[in-house]
Amino acid sequence: MYQHILLAADGSKNSVRAAGEAAKLASLVDEATVEVLFTVDPSKVKEEVLHSQNHEEIEFKRNQKLLPVTEELANNNVNYHVTIVIGDPGPTIVEYSIKKKVDLLIIGSRGLNSLQEFVLGSVSHKVVKRAQCPVMVVK
Repeated sequence: MYQHILLAADGSKNSVRAAGEAAKLASLVDEATVEVLFTVDPSKVKEEVLHSQNHEEIEFKRNQKLLPVTEELANNNVNYHVTIVIGDPGPTIVEYSIKKKVDLLIIGSRGLNSLQEFVLGSVSHKVVKRAQCPVMVVK
């Protein structure tokens, strides 16, 4: 079954629902781990730096975005950890999943930026097209 589940999350409602599904699956397997992957778009880094006093504040704000996701996992007694990477979300999630040889990738169907999704295509669509492992898209 799925030992290493990668949950691509951005704090949106759909990523919280995806966390719920990850928790259900992880609870079925002893020693299963959910890795929450938060991908920071490089275009947002400059804004984060300008609106923060130090690196700790940036990390705190990023973790606050993920709080509903991590609470969902914690409330279901799931073994999890958070990884934050910088990169274009779609390709970065796929590359990370390949590098870490995950058993399953779970992602919400829509993220926080609906305008960008309309113009460029959804991150979940890009991930499904390019991933080399099973992908669950949660609506």
